Amino acid sequence: MLWRKFNGDPIHLPIKDAVENAIKRETANGFHLKVCIGTDSQVKGKETEFATVIVFLREGHGGFMFIHNEKTLYKYSIKERMLVEVAKSIEIAYELCNLFTVHNVDMEVHADINTNPQFKSNEALREAMGYILGMGFAFKAKPEAFASSSCANKVVN
Repeated sequence: MLWRKFNGDPIHLPIKDAVENAIKRETANGFHLKVCIGTDSQVKGKETEFATVIVFLREGHGGFMFIHNEKTLYKYSIKERMLVEVAKSIEIAYELCNLFTVHNVDMEVHADINTNPQFKSNEALREAMGYILGMGFAFKAKPEAFASSSCANKVVN
């Protein structure tokens, strides 16, 4: 899985090592961190592109993120695509959660799903929330899910 920084620089380490290095560096510099993980997707013609982000928030001092993009030709229903987004976020959250526990870093999984029933993505809200909470992770949906609805949204081509 290829990850990069927001400036486009590739991350050559396994993502777990890169995240641990970032946590150690930031805490050594005196920052209290919170991590938010989210995925967004966009359909363009026959392709669906997903962008997953790991957003590091330095309490009161901005933040930075690591990004992974992938494309598929699979055609999803809207509900299915929302749940695939959540699954991609959970996959990376699960891979990293022990690091966050060891280093005492709070983590949330953000779902790009609208809490307003008038929006199509809302069909997936109950399942997504159950999936995330069932894995033991903190959950945020729109409008609070900035990792997926803002950060990932900006880097999905």
